[in-house]
Amino acid sequence: MIFSNANKSISLIDRFLNLVDESVLTFKEGVKNYLYNSTESFKNNLQHLAKLELESDSIRKEIEHTLYTQSLMPQLRGDIMKLLEEMDNIIDLSKKNLFQFDVEMPLIPSSLINDFLKLTQISASAAESVIPAAKSYFNDPSSVNDKIHRVYFYEKETDVLADMIRRKVFREMPELKLAEKFHLRYFTLHIENISDNAEKVADLLTIMAIKRMV
Repeated sequence: MIFSNANKSISLIDRFLNLVDESVLTFKEGVKNYLYNSTESFKNNLQHLAKLELESDSIRKEIEHTLYTQSLMPQLRGDIMKLLEEMDNIIDLSKKNLFQFDVEMPLIPSSLINDFLKLTQISASAAESVIPAAKSYFNDPSSVNDKIHRVYFYEKETDVLADMIRRKVFREMPELKLAEKFHLRYFTLHIENISDNAEKVADLLTIMAIKRMV
């Protein structure tokens, strides 16, 4: 077994991936709380995401230290660190996006609340789907491709819905000022970025899984 002497690293990676999952869940809750003006809960989501980011950074450094100082998985550790970096970007994006909501306080009309909730849900689903695929890479690389197809599905659905929202904003809502329309487009793109990053991870996992099976 290629990972037979790397139990500690695998355990750390598993913890790290669980933090990514928790970050995405917190992001979804944060956007929902913002849209429904649950100010106190939204602030708690922000603080929790900041803590998750700090913890994930610490674990990622510990994983890197363990892999290099104990000469574990030398043929794979470059790919593994790249995978963790891309997964870490999902945490960073989740935190940055929620902080952007806090700083810029976009005005989202009540008629668009359900659309933004759905957009957030679908974009987050792409990120959530990549986590079991990443875990499979270490245990059963042959099953990675069976799992990442959901990532691509949700990423495409995110693009379709985001485009629909932008069309609605610019073509069907003359009551909005142009600056408000630009602001809504900007936050639509922020939310889309979560699924775009998940797609990058899926692309990387595809190549990594092939390398392991060759």
